[in-house]
Amino acid sequence: MAPTTERDPDLVSTIIPVHNRADLLREAVASVLAQTYRPIEIVIVDDGSTDDTAAVAEDLAHTSPESILVIHQPNAGPGAARQRGLDRARGSFIQFLDSDDLLLPGKFAAQVGAMRHKPDCHISYGPSLEENHSIQPVQRRGPMRGTGQVRTTLFPHLLVERWWTTSCPLYRRDLLDRIGPWRSWINEEDWEYDARAGATGARLAWVPEEVSVRRIHLADGHLSDEGCEDPRKLSHRALAQASLFHCARQAGVAHDTPEMRQFVRASFLLSRQCGLAGVNDASKSLFQLARAASGRRRLQQSPEFLLYGLLAALVGWRGAARVSLGLRRLMPRRNAP
Repeated sequence: MAPTTERDPDLVSTIIPVHNRADLLREAVASVLAQTYRPIEIVIVDDGSTDDTAAVAEDLAHTSPESILVIHQPNAGPGAARQRGLDRARGSFIQFLDSDDLLLPGKFAAQVGAMRHKPDCHISYGPSLEENHSIQPVQRRGPMRGTGQVRTTLFPHLLVERWWTTSCPLYRRDLLDRIGPWRSWINEEDWEYDARAGATGARLAWVPEEVSVRRIHLADGHLSDEGCEDPRKLSHRALAQASLFHCARQAGVAHDTPEMRQFVRASFLLSRQCGLAGVNDASKSLFQLARAASGRRRLQQSPEFLLYGLLAALVGWRGAARVSLGLRRLMPRRNAP
């Protein structure tokens, strides 16, 4: 497919970043080609694969030259790869698809139809399924997370979790042009990207049709694994938390909402996890973030919070985290930081 930046008002562009997943790439691409909707295009971004993934991508493009474009780049992570694909996409509707997940055949028809019916909506989503490969025979269950619920905005629920997966939403391209590029992080870059969309107040259009399948427990795992231990991933999670809070406030989420209170607890826990891993700057920034997000609530006066700040000043963030998390394990489970 010849590259161009001219926009097609009906075209759905699917962007697939891939690294060392040749067989899974074939299945992901097949799920896009099986869509009942046309016109479509697929932009595969080979993110520095070291196996035969690049050759498989080129073979797929050769079999469907009018529909598939392949881009090769040095390994830079999924966020950077998605942005590289987005820069080359021609469609007015954008689908991001991880190479280990699948789209269901009626997805584009349902979601494009929903956004045409509701022109004020910039994102459409629907029920997503989870396919667990640790269970034999493999089972599909769903809807997963919040994808079976009708919601009109991403916040406030997005403060608590990324309540859909990458394959679930279909975006209008003009929204993505407004929120800026993907971060080149290796953890929670997808959550942060959606937070920026949520900060605009983007309206959502829900469809009842099942739209996608997230596959888990495949052999090669995910980049987000070990997100509580790896220093680089913890640093990126800390950056994502700060952006989430900023975006939530832009979207009008108040300090006293249940979602913000849960966010405060999550930020304080992540601060201690960063401290335990020796990521001191992130631990400090998250501690300050939890304090800011709590507003005038009791967190700033809670013994656990005050003790952590005092210990950090005396013995450093790692020592403070060891003591705080040790005490936390000994305390009864409760709705506290």
